[in-house]
Amino acid sequence: MQADFFTQKDRNVLSGKKLIDIPEEHIQTRGGEKILHTKKLALLNEKGEPSFLLGISEDITERKRAEEQLRQTLESLRKAVNTTIQVMVSAIEARDPYTAGHQIRSANLARAIATEMGLPKEKIDGIRMAGSIHDIGTLSIPSEILTKPTKLTNLEFSLIKEHSQKGFEILKDVESPWPLAQIVYQHHERMDGSGYPRQLKGKDIIIEARILAVADVVEAMASHRPYRPSLGLNSALAEIENNKGTIYDTDAVDACLKLFREKGFQLEGEG
Repeated sequence: MQADFFTQKDRNVLSGKKLIDIPEEHIQTRGGEKILHTKKLALLNEKGEPSFLLGISEDITERKRAEEQLRQTLESLRKAVNTTIQVMVSAIEARDPYTAGHQIRSANLARAIATEMGLPKEKIDGIRMAGSIHDIGTLSIPSEILTKPTKLTNLEFSLIKEHSQKGFEILKDVESPWPLAQIVYQHHERMDGSGYPRQLKGKDIIIEARILAVADVVEAMASHRPYRPSLGLNSALAEIENNKGTIYDTDAVDACLKLFREKGFQLEGEG
């Protein structure tokens, strides 16, 4: 069957299709299976007619084995990271159910924004992972501050603002195929440099963090907070729309607005 298949390929070349490219050709040899990358070209005679067939094959067996080994390693790493993330989510939920819920809703929105923007699956997966623990640094903040029902003092707010740095410190040594630590570190940075903790600007902020920043703000404003009721989804969308391109990434804002206004996206628990 395989021989007939490639014979037909040869006929195609000789009948006028001058070049064929076979990315993976599996053949059996005395030493076992080999994987070849083969190209075949028809050579023309003086009349311009195909008369000879030139074939060139490159042995890519080891490269393919290395690629498969890398794929398996990355898959194992993804599973390990996912397990670690779930443990972190559970730890946050046990201490502060509000923060845990906020993170999951923000992660779901961030993933939807990234998908709408057409980002590669790998980046979308990283955004979802980081989004579900983006406030992991709040574990270092006294719970009475996190759940305080009245307005925070300046000192208390300064402690809250440390959570991005603390989250980075928790995650920086976690081996992962995604830049989880940097996403968490940068999710409060703003396009005009007015954010924290490092006052990064524009493209110095990785795209994953720019997307998460939009999702984080929308979810926080649209949901109940310990010290105030929900400000409403319309207010949240107006906030990002009015500050598009200055505080928030333009593409992320446009995608977010489209999700809610044209595609019926809803935050969990939204009526």
